Amino acid sequence: MTTPLFRDDAYLRSCEAEVTGINSRGGIVLDRTVFYATGGGQPGDSGVLELDDGRKTEIATTVYDDDRTTIVHVPAADQPAPEAGTRVTIHLDWARRYRLMRMHTALHLLSVALPFPVTGGQIGDPEGRLDFDMGDETIDKDSLVESLNQLASGDHEITTEWITDAELDANPGLVKTMSVQPPRGSGRVRLVRIGGDIDLQPCGGTHVTRTSEIGALALGKIEKKGKQNRRVRIRLTD
Repeated sequence: MTTPLFRDDAYLRSCEAEVTGINSRGGIVLDRTVFYATGGGQPGDSGVLELDDGRKTEIATTVYDDDRTTIVHVPAADQPAPEAGTRVTIHLDWARRYRLMRMHTALHLLSVALPFPVTGGQIGDPEGRLDFDMGDETIDKDSLVESLNQLASGDHEITTEWITDAELDANPGLVKTMSVQPPRGSGRVRLVRIGGDIDLQPCGGTHVTRTSEIGALALGKIEKKGKQNRRVRIRLTD
């Protein structure tokens, strides 16, 4: 099991860790990490592992192993993998991660501005998207982008809290996503709250601490995906 330091502090940019193994595909397993592993529509982090002697291994992405508790750091092509037992310092590609954090939080706001069941999504830089089961409803683009930017500029605090699996079962309305269910198995589920009552939903991803960090947002392409689904894209403007 890898200790996911990003879960308690998404602003950590580096940490020291020990290599606990190399998996059969050449992925590097550490005892702890600040790198977010691919999941929930958010891409895995990239960066560098630095050894005490200054040698570096570039990490192209980060994923979960089959057990969903072990985090695997995938080296870029032709990069050496340090041996088990080696101490390393992890350096996160912070510029990329921070933009993904901003977009992830912005997509939560999009689910507030368009209060329909979410059928899919993807977090990217500079663009992300959500798919909504909207039936015959139409979207007023000007009103939507105004609502999004009002929410973002409101400087609302983002916090996390935990509930038990049983509490989530008793409150199924907390789950907005139809295609992706919150991870279970540990007996508790992490919730992300925006403001006092703007939004509350299960999420294991990384987020900014205040909505004002998102910056100005613009609408991208809006597409029909099937009879009832609408794909709505939003962009960071900086």
